[in-house]
Amino acid sequence: MSIAQAYNAWSDSYDTNENKTRDLDQQVTRETLERYDFQQVLELGCGTGKNTVYLLEKASVVTAVDFSEGMLAKAKAKINSPQITFLQADITRPWPSTIPAVDLITCNLTLEHIADLGFIFQQAGEKLIDEGLFFLCELHPFKQYLGSKARFDTENGVQELEVYQHHISEYLQKATAHEFELIELREWFDEGGTSEIPRLLSLVFRKSSLKKRS
Repeated sequence: MSIAQAYNAWSDSYDTNENKTRDLDQQVTRETLERYDFQQVLELGCGTGKNTVYLLEKASVVTAVDFSEGMLAKAKAKINSPQITFLQADITRPWPSTIPAVDLITCNLTLEHIADLGFIFQQAGEKLIDEGLFFLCELHPFKQYLGSKARFDTENGVQELEVYQHHISEYLQKATAHEFELIELREWFDEGGTSEIPRLLSLVFRKSSLKKRS
């Protein structure tokens, strides 16, 4: 089953099944981005729109992208606003030219399904204005090392999705190679679980200005 097919199958239960990673990601997104100002947003991996609703509270324009028709259908049913454009696209290929320049790109629980981080940073650099922000929130590599991955229950048992491991150092190296600078890195634990390994990793990068690059 392809990633898109898996998320299509997951879309009917994604919002209702118990999912600590989904819920913590929503909390992380709000707590992190409330400290930043932004107006034009590109949301990668919008899924059912769990974070799109919040982004629309702060931004004037949001382009929400996902590769799953099923997930996008749920998001469209949930959100009706002239500020939002939904777009089905595969972000492992050159991003559509219809996506406008933005001052914030968000990417949540998506990069574990993508092998080439460098391509994502390269494309993000083309869509971000100078000094624009790139916010990532992903399953923590420590969780991956212990075998955690995206999975969901079906009538035929547990469906596991294809994933790739990305070390923290890889995020930093790929970002630097494409002229992003790290401005924030945090590790997030389950409630009351700071003695355990973190569940999520969040990073905020800033695209270097033309002056800095020259």
